[in-house]
Amino acid sequence: MWRVALAAVLAGLPGLERELRDKPAGFRTHMIIGAACALMIMLGSVLIQHYNDALVDSEQLRTDPLRLFEAIVVGVSFIGAGTILKVENSMRIRFLTTAASLLFAAAIGISVALSLFYLAVFECLLILSINQVLGRLEKEMAER
Repeated sequence: MWRVALAAVLAGLPGLERELRDKPAGFRTHMIIGAACALMIMLGSVLIQHYNDALVDSEQLRTDPLRLFEAIVVGVSFIGAGTILKVENSMRIRFLTTAASLLFAAAIGISVALSLFYLAVFECLLILSINQVLGRLEKEMAER
């Protein structure tokens, strides 16, 4: 349970930054995605172990853990697509960074579930830096 909570907290920090900048898919959405990804990875691991222990002939069960990652990416991408907005009468797309941030929240959750805590903290700090520091730099360059 503590890993799911940690994933929620770490994934929520970039969401808080999105929230403070008045972007869609903010604090709670990022927290839920991070926690859900951690939970799905951990449940997948338990499920595989359960069926490996229950089956006498281990050839009966063929597992591919990468399929779980694929399912997570598809699900998070679907949610991310819902945050993207095309501005009418313009070629401008908005909130693409928030959609990408949601995918990063998923990676944070997966990292925590796999006990890669340092990587999860690094990912959290990296996405915060990208959104904050590079966001400001991008804005200044556009003003010039």
